[in-house]
Amino acid sequence: MGQLRTLFKGFDFTLFASVLGLTLLGLATMYSHVGDNDFFYRQLLWIGLATIVMILALVPDYRFLRTGNTAFALFLLTVATLILVLFVGEVTLGAQSRFDLGFFSLQPSDPAKLILIIVLAKYFAKRHELIGDFRHIIISGIYALSIFGLVFIQPDFGSAIIMFFVWLGMVLVSGIKLRHLATVFLLGAVAFGLMWQFAFQDYQKQRITTFLDPLSDIQGAGYNAYQSTVAIGSGELFGKGIGYGTQSKLLFLPEYETDFIFAAFAEEWGMIGVVLLFSLFAVVVWRLLKHATRGDTNFERLFTSGVCMLLVAHFFVHIGMNIGLLPVTGTTIPFLSYGGSHLMTEFLAVGMVMGMARYAPIRYTASNILDS
Repeated sequence: MGQLRTLFKGFDFTLFASVLGLTLLGLATMYSHVGDNDFFYRQLLWIGLATIVMILALVPDYRFLRTGNTAFALFLLTVATLILVLFVGEVTLGAQSRFDLGFFSLQPSDPAKLILIIVLAKYFAKRHELIGDFRHIIISGIYALSIFGLVFIQPDFGSAIIMFFVWLGMVLVSGIKLRHLATVFLLGAVAFGLMWQFAFQDYQKQRITTFLDPLSDIQGAGYNAYQSTVAIGSGELFGKGIGYGTQSKLLFLPEYETDFIFAAFAEEWGMIGVVLLFSLFAVVVWRLLKHATRGDTNFERLFTSGVCMLLVAHFFVHIGMNIGLLPVTGTTIPFLSYGGSHLMTEFLAVGMVMGMARYAPIRYTASNILDS
């Protein structure tokens, strides 16, 4: 009993309840009164498996990631997997980004984001006192660029952008100087200009330019963005009810269970549901930030901050895409969108955060002194 109590010492019920609440909101959005509910039942299975993964993630002592070559070995394995998927991966919607394993498909770009966080957390934690040296920003950028580039050429522009935001956020948290920040943004602008000229495909350029005026090409590149805004607006205050979304369930809105699940959710739940969704996600961010401030070392603090940045980037890029403020990039929303790879990765990340909290030092306050 004592060992079990020690194992669950870092378990954060508030964080888990908020995460589970978000997944259930997404699950309800996949339910339909018209046609089949294949996505609903398969996602129910993924939620169960992801919960088991999260509980198992409480077990390891993650201090081994601070030292040795484990993080670098994981990085090399990730790079090798991303290269392999370019040769033998399944092509879906024009992207060669996943392995077809029969019962399910594995998208390696999802766990690659978590591996990138581990690598950057270790790198910055070991060089925290020397972070003012700009070469550490460059080296960390090479780590990120290695994964970013392989994901970008799949092409998976959405995941690549998320990785860039994760790297940028962790660079900022690590203590970069303001002049270095300006240099980073300048290099980013130059890199974007070069990618626009030599790397972006025509349809990617069209998506970026069309989001400025979706109505200019409703039947073409702007169709998804237009249908998404229609779905969100039609939800009004109280929504149309679970399973009664016309834009999503009648397939006017494509990929409503993944890329546009926020629009499908807003249509069925209305403004009241959107407020609930934002509130639950705010609790998740609050709990992660609290764990970040209580980390045992800089590694745990940076890792937890990176997980928080990953979820926040996904959340706002997805919603921005759904409401027409950002280009359509095929980005999921944490815990809501259908899919096993991203859900497993997100639950694993949350489980690792709680696992690290198990050996975090006790912060003595007036309340816990009195309790003791």
